[in-house]
Amino acid sequence: MDADRIKQLLRREEGPKLDFKATLNLNTEGEKKELTKDVIAIANSRGGRGYILFGVEDKTKRLIGIEHWNFQEEQIQQIIYNRSDPPVPVTVDFQEYEGVMLAVITIFKSQHKPHQMLHNGAFYIRRGSTTDVARRSEIAGMMQENGLLTYETVLLPHATMEDLDQEMLHSYFNKLQVGGESPNKVLLQALGFAAEADNGVLTPTTGAMLLFGRNPSVFLPQCYVKVTHQDTVHHITGNIFTLVQKTCSLIRDLIQDPSYPYVAIEEALSNALVHRDYLDTSRGVHVDIKDNCIEVSNPGALVAGNKSVRYNNDKNPERRNAWLYERILIMDQGRHFFNMGNGISRMKNSFTQKGKVQFINLGSRNLFKVILPRQTPYFSKEEADNPETPNVIK
Repeated sequence: MDADRIKQLLRREEGPKLDFKATLNLNTEGEKKELTKDVIAIANSRGGRGYILFGVEDKTKRLIGIEHWNFQEEQIQQIIYNRSDPPVPVTVDFQEYEGVMLAVITIFKSQHKPHQMLHNGAFYIRRGSTTDVARRSEIAGMMQENGLLTYETVLLPHATMEDLDQEMLHSYFNKLQVGGESPNKVLLQALGFAAEADNGVLTPTTGAMLLFGRNPSVFLPQCYVKVTHQDTVHHITGNIFTLVQKTCSLIRDLIQDPSYPYVAIEEALSNALVHRDYLDTSRGVHVDIKDNCIEVSNPGALVAGNKSVRYNNDKNPERRNAWLYERILIMDQGRHFFNMGNGISRMKNSFTQKGKVQFINLGSRNLFKVILPRQTPYFSKEEADNPETPNVIK
């Protein structure tokens, strides 16, 4: 940490990974817990490193400074270590800047989220510039990203095995060359498609419903695709394969452009459905067809460092729903999902003659968006060849 880095941080506004505090007081147990709470919240929030700057007014960014001799780096690290589980990795720097002494706590990106306060068992997260208690879905999301929870193998207590498409289920087992005509109970449980409920009845899992469900949205309301076009909204439901097929077919009918690279839409939609955050029950996948572009957005920022560049360069990137992805590959007759590891590159290549594909990763909103360029307006070949036709992109 040096003066140039301090200057860069002061140019930014407070947010999930940056907090300004006027004072650093650690005389009472309450003050020590408050410091640990803020550190935990930043560590649990999405993104890379986080920082807390002490000696700076949070609203005005006026430099006040602190009394450096009152604190030691080891003392602050020990306070955080003894009050967080697992301990949050931090460093502490004291840096003179414009005539005053500032303290900077650097909170490193953690691979052991979620972090918890020991004294009350609470999990904290940053919402904008405010520290708040994490919701259940946010805690589960952190656990899933760090391999502590497999969401897909959670039971759906109100569903029955009859709610699954038996033909699709049998087809899956046939591809594995196991199970015969009727997959047995042991195989269903071994592959994570079912488990026994408390009453001993075999019950489907969330993953089985996403893959084989006849109508998954009955049990998983977030399992849908919303397509908006002009003033019309289309709501599409079904299992993941049905969603891809129905949505792509609808888009073709709405656009009616034979030259458009629809394979890129299938790529974007397939990625959205497999890598979306299914713990976010408030939103589905959204396709917005505009005159100049098509936007495909899904809840679930990238897991791999929250950077699309890193994800694109990785031949075998870290995946949010690895269980789901592995099983989809076996079922993928249409090969919508088979080569998804390099999907970003293929989408870019599909539009080399039409425009730039944009990938927007919004970690703070837990959202990933793909923007595919589109000719606006679309004209038939006869219209496009007519010099009197206005605004043609050739």
